[in-house]
Amino acid sequence: MKGGVGGGGGSSYTFHPKRRWRGFVVAVLGLVILSMLVPLIFLLGLHNGFHSAGYVAEPRNAVPRSFDHYGNTRTWNQSEDVTESLGKEAGNRTIDEDATQVSPPKRGLSAPPPVMLKPPSGTNHTKIVVEVIKSVVDESEKSCELKFGSYCLWRQEHREDMKDMMVKKLKDRLFVARAYYPSVAKLPAHDKLSRELKQNIQELERVLSEASTDAELPPQIGKKLTRMEVAITRAKSITVDCNNVDKKLRQILDMTEDEADFHMKQSAFLYQLAIHTTPKSHHCLSMRLTVEYFKSPPLDMEVQQDEKYMNPASQHYVIFSKNVLASTVVINSTVMHTEESGNQVFHVVTDGQNYFAMKLWFSRNTFRQAMVQVLNIEDLNLDHHDEATLLDLSLPQEFRISYGSANNLPTSSMRTEYLSIFSHSHYLLPEIFQNLKKVVILDDDIVVQQDLSALWSINMEGKVNGAVEFCRVRLGELKSYLGEKGVDEHSCAWMSGLNIIDLVRWREQDVTGLYRRLVQEKLSMGEESLGHVALRASLLSFQDLVYALDDTWVFSGLGHNYHLDTQAIKRAAVLHYNGNMKPWLELGIPKYRNYWRKFLNLDEQYLTECNVNP
Repeated sequence: MKGGVGGGGGSSYTFHPKRRWRGFVVAVLGLVILSMLVPLIFLLGLHNGFHSAGYVAEPRNAVPRSFDHYGNTRTWNQSEDVTESLGKEAGNRTIDEDATQVSPPKRGLSAPPPVMLKPPSGTNHTKIVVEVIKSVVDESEKSCELKFGSYCLWRQEHREDMKDMMVKKLKDRLFVARAYYPSVAKLPAHDKLSRELKQNIQELERVLSEASTDAELPPQIGKKLTRMEVAITRAKSITVDCNNVDKKLRQILDMTEDEADFHMKQSAFLYQLAIHTTPKSHHCLSMRLTVEYFKSPPLDMEVQQDEKYMNPASQHYVIFSKNVLASTVVINSTVMHTEESGNQVFHVVTDGQNYFAMKLWFSRNTFRQAMVQVLNIEDLNLDHHDEATLLDLSLPQEFRISYGSANNLPTSSMRTEYLSIFSHSHYLLPEIFQNLKKVVILDDDIVVQQDLSALWSINMEGKVNGAVEFCRVRLGELKSYLGEKGVDEHSCAWMSGLNIIDLVRWREQDVTGLYRRLVQEKLSMGEESLGHVALRASLLSFQDLVYALDDTWVFSGLGHNYHLDTQAIKRAAVLHYNGNMKPWLELGIPKYRNYWRKFLNLDEQYLTECNVNP
């Protein structure tokens, strides 16, 4: 009993330390587990769920992820999102861990200010990255506009959808395939790839020979492009002689440069041809009117109105033109902006080829109460009828003047200006209109937007030619062409287009005689072209005889300048389409053409029959 008790006591004595040892072991294991879980929690980012405001940003240089509609994680494809507009630099922008701002690119566009990200709780992280990149795009556009000036504005205004994007891509792949094919063809172990490349090259060549825009491509072109890209990828993976590829690329590049040079020369030739050739529809109109003139009864009204045509009390406008439509727009726009059209007389001076067409046209069309007289310069009884060069109708001469300063700067520093002046036919005015004292000359490439009646009350202070001065070109800058003697260096050049001519002072100063002497002087010095001497002779003939009109009368440049001020165009009394791109040609600048077209009646029978639609 005692031993039992003692045994029980001994047993109790040994059991108590075991319980204490177990508790110690459990505590140690608990600490070990906690010491492992805490770092694991931080590593896995699970602590994010215990904060109500804030999130963990992606690690630096991490690739953003998104989820497809199946719930699977996939790598974010930059080519599918807005990063295309930023290029590779914008695609490599990263999110900073601490400040959560966008790191700027290493090169390229200037970096925008840091964008701080503070999304609400529960916001999807992938969407936040896209929003940041979109904000970068907007900021880049603003910085581009500030940095590069008007180019960004011009790019936005003239942005057009490319109609040959796929065609260009096919040409690019064809270019690369041609470069790799010769090297692959020399490797017997890759005959299959060689045949595949050759077949793909022939297919793309056949397709591109029949299509120049994406709309003309066959329906299966996507599969052909895919096969070509696969073949090119396999060819690039093969170890080939880089010198052969480089040589082939250079050959193709030389051929491309030669082809581009050929097309450039061809386009320049076709451009000049389009400028100096009458459009088919205009030629049709002239021929139809001429034929109809001889089929119609004779026009006797001309003889009855001779006295009205030469009445000095009327406002006389003179137009030298070979273009029916151009002269029609000039007359119509002038008449539409005047209050007293019955006092206006228009004299259209043309040549024998267009005389009958214009006679019939202006007999069929009326311009309120204004009268129109058509004159054939070849039938006029003039004192200088034996001088054939002065009797052939010539229109106002247009010149593109390039010059530098007196310091003989290189060609890249030269300035270019467009100038239009009188032709040889203009110097016959005193003989053609012997009974008139004053006329207003209108070029056939102008549009009138305001009443011109105020021109007749201007006091020209004894000058002969009232014109808008063109002070961007001064006679002193043309000394090498005009000559050193008798030139006022500070005098401005003047422009034709709208000119008031005092015929009385013209005859007193014998401007016609002076002009002819200057022409003969230049021709005797070996000048080949009569047109080349017109600039010098005209500028010197009217030196000190030009009355400067206000600049608001005429606004020039609509035939060559794409960047004119729209508000200045609307304020001008006369628009002058000086330059090669006339509004009645397909080469005309589209945004200026409507100012000219609205004064043309496109419903007229002959315009419809000849498909005239400038």
